[in-house]
Amino acid sequence: MSGRVLAVVGPSGAGKDTLLAGVCGPGGPHWVRRVITRAATPGGEPFEGVDEATFLRRQAAGEFVLHWRAHGLAYGLPHAEFAPLAEGRDVIFNGSRAILRQAARQFPGLRVILVTAPPEVLANRLAARGRETAAGIAERLAREAPLPEGLPVITIINDATPEAGIARLRAALQASETR
Repeated sequence: MSGRVLAVVGPSGAGKDTLLAGVCGPGGPHWVRRVITRAATPGGEPFEGVDEATFLRRQAAGEFVLHWRAHGLAYGLPHAEFAPLAEGRDVIFNGSRAILRQAARQFPGLRVILVTAPPEVLANRLAARGRETAAGIAERLAREAPLPEGLPVITIINDATPEAGIARLRAALQASETR
């Protein structure tokens, strides 16, 4: 028995981490803990923060099933994080649209969930983080990459409360079971 692999993608500020935190854990899918070249901070996504040299060393050692660069950072998904698949548990990761083709080759049957929100909602959420200037936010929002064609995608518009968004993600996970 094996579980499913699901990729959650979408623009910064769409609320992916908030929604994942609401559905993952005991009884839910396993949320892949990414390795990222930035300092770990409280709140938000659970990730392992490493420096560039450590990331490159781990990448060269083949530790990551998938890795990519975005927004000046390196991201890696460790092989070990996919072990729950062998137990029949679903595994879900916050990924980049740029790696979806590669992910689909690595995980046949990959399910993609696009989480998005109207541009003004995204801009407000990014501004509330306090990590970027207004110009940086506008540039980030303008960079939105298209999804590769041919992959099954379920879209969630996360423009309401966190509870409403979590309910929409739960419904998408159930809908993806039948696809």
